[in-house]
Amino acid sequence: MEQIATWLGEKGLAVLIVIGVSLVIYYLGAKLIKSLIRQAVKNRLRKASKMDMEKRRKTLTSLVLNIWRVLIIAIAIVSLLKVFFPQVDLTPLFASAGIIGVAIAFGSQSLVKDFITGIFIISENQYRLGDYVDINDANGRVEQVGMRSTVIRDENGNVHYIPNGSIVHVVNKTMGYSKVYFKIALNASVDLDAAISVINQVGDELAADEAWRDKVLSAPQFQDIGTMSGSSVEVTITGKTQPSDQWAVTAEMRKRLLGAFDAADIKLA
Repeated sequence: MEQIATWLGEKGLAVLIVIGVSLVIYYLGAKLIKSLIRQAVKNRLRKASKMDMEKRRKTLTSLVLNIWRVLIIAIAIVSLLKVFFPQVDLTPLFASAGIIGVAIAFGSQSLVKDFITGIFIISENQYRLGDYVDINDANGRVEQVGMRSTVIRDENGNVHYIPNGSIVHVVNKTMGYSKVYFKIALNASVDLDAAISVINQVGDELAADEAWRDKVLSAPQFQDIGTMSGSSVEVTITGKTQPSDQWAVTAEMRKRLLGAFDAADIKLA
């Protein structure tokens, strides 16, 4: 026990130095990475909205910091091994690890495919942290974009882990702008011109409202007439919003239309 205590005491200062230096290097590197990514995104996405730039920045920062963290931990582990076992030549160990790593890579082609696909997803800016997407059979908000997998959380709170290599189809519902799109079934006896006028007026008022004007890019308006029957006629309403704001704007538009239709004696089917 005394020998062990003496051995640890002799190595303690070196261990603290390795850990301390590693933490300082990680912290300074992280600050530099954040600054460089912020500037790079700003320079390359001048025409993008602030929200798009912020999503892109967060996605790239999260990915690069994860890689930086793994690199620093690996270097720290090697340094600690040299502290505790200075007489051991670690070169053969690293060479063996490299050979094993290559063998594993060739044996696990799905991991390589995940990694390569992740590079394309990020470089092509297909989706970012915070985007609402449909990926294969899953849909929800993107919580993490990694080199190997993408993590999204659906409306029920379920978390989906999707290997990047398995992604064959992506629908991004919050890229650039989002769209208000819904239908209302009116009573077949209503004056359609009057109903359309009410719809457009409510949409204009919503877009001009101080509480909503920043969310609405183009006022929700009447688009067309859909299915008709002896008892109802269906009308479609569309508009544009800031990314991710379509649900809130749609709900507010529906609420206002109910009151406006009631005031104008326009009956729903």
